[in-house]
Amino acid sequence: MGKVITFGELMVRLQPYNYERFVQADHLEFSFGGGEANVAVSLSNYGLDAAFVTRLPAHAIGQAAVNSLRRYGVDTSLIVRGGDRVGIYYNEKGASQRGSVCIYDRAHSAIQEARTSDFNWDQIFDGAEWFHFTGITPALGPNVVDICREACKAAKAHGVKISCDLNYRGKLWTREQARAAMSDLCQYVDVCISNEEDAKDVFGIEAEATDIYAGEINREGYKSVARQLADKFGFEKVAITLRESHSAFDNGWSAMLYDTASGEYCFSKKYELHIIDRVGGGDSFGGGLIYSLLTGKSTQAAVEFAVAASALKHSIEGDYNMVTVSEVEKLAGGDGSGRIQR
Repeated sequence: MGKVITFGELMVRLQPYNYERFVQADHLEFSFGGGEANVAVSLSNYGLDAAFVTRLPAHAIGQAAVNSLRRYGVDTSLIVRGGDRVGIYYNEKGASQRGSVCIYDRAHSAIQEARTSDFNWDQIFDGAEWFHFTGITPALGPNVVDICREACKAAKAHGVKISCDLNYRGKLWTREQARAAMSDLCQYVDVCISNEEDAKDVFGIEAEATDIYAGEINREGYKSVARQLADKFGFEKVAITLRESHSAFDNGWSAMLYDTASGEYCFSKKYELHIIDRVGGGDSFGGGLIYSLLTGKSTQAAVEFAVAASALKHSIEGDYNMVTVSEVEKLAGGDGSGRIQR
């Protein structure tokens, strides 16, 4: 099986201990994370050959970021070294009816100041089978949009499948900027991953009779969203994650996967989550979906594996999903008891 390439920004994650607010914290937890890096860690933990591509400074913090991926077996040999700073995001964990807060400090990071000439995509995609990026990466600036476009063109030239999680971030760019850039990039994408809000925010495609804040899900509405996305861009598959947010701690979590060739819409079982850490939940879904499709799972089995992987991630602190294939398959198979393993 060929290598999976993911491309994006790896950031320092700074977070108050427990559930403290920023204004009351006097010390912060230090770790690393970022959408596409999170996907690479998942895939490596599943036994696939996964490489992460980015640009990081050559100083000690940049090296610590690289080391955070190496410890989970991610190939870091394609990371470009340069620039002066690692991007930062501050995360305040929500509790009960108080939502989480994320504050970005990413200006002038190494990847944001990267140029197309920094990356030799023909070399990067040699022997690769899959390429994954998210809508967060092109949001870093027009130059990064250009880098993503060059990556997608090279991936297509090498016969590499491309997946993209739309992941709209209003703190990074406007809806108009996102629509222009993602309309261009999505013409290269084979598998699109979205959620309740992204399709609306980026492309104005909305599920009818669904209130994401009231936790009301209309399956027919999401079928329509998936079909409209596929018709617009020619996607082979469209996955939509469905989060019913009862509180910061308690969510309903499920997903749908649409296969355009067969016209099949497959909905997963729903998990009622009690959340330890929801950051990286969507990335863990993406990693599970890519693994499932690469290993030949059926449409139904693929969405069940991806949702189960993501359900487990919500129980793990930090960005990275540190679970095995057997643990995911056990949950997907119906064992969600949480009983001690002896």
